[in-house]
Amino acid sequence: MNKLFGIALFLAGLMLAVGAGANFRYFEADRDVKVAIVTDDTELIDLTPIQPYAYLNNGKLTIEISPNNPHYPGYGDGLSTDSLYVFEEMFEVSNELWENQDQDYPICVTIKAEAPVKVFAGDYDSPIAGPDTQISFTVYHGDPVPVGMIFDNTGLSGEQQIQIEINAVAGACVG
Repeated sequence: MNKLFGIALFLAGLMLAVGAGANFRYFEADRDVKVAIVTDDTELIDLTPIQPYAYLNNGKLTIEISPNNPHYPGYGDGLSTDSLYVFEEMFEVSNELWENQDQDYPICVTIKAEAPVKVFAGDYDSPIAGPDTQISFTVYHGDPVPVGMIFDNTGLSGEQQIQIEINAVAGACVG
């Protein structure tokens, strides 16, 4: 009987030890997080200008349709008022900079533009995404995605300046 009681007590202690170890609920620790914010030509996705209106300016992608564009100095003053312009393949997005030798790591890219500009990925006649002021598309290793822009100058005059925001996260886009 003492042996049975001893074995039962041992098993109960063992179950308590295993049960307490397997039900870990909380841990707190302070850690530093460092994120490098880098220029467009050194980040993990690559933004490559295609049209002469697009270029890298101090490492940042710049779209400039004006006489100040270093690729078109003095060749026109810009876009006409009350007009609609479609530029296919203004720049392209690739993930060639990822370490992809053995696997394909897709990247979900989201581009937000401000009106009156819309963006689209792929061809204008059969876009992968858009045209809209916000689009998302997946970029696979070895398969860059061209991005086009639509400028709707209806009712506009003078110089217009907008910002586009490009975000990239690891993994394919959902939805």
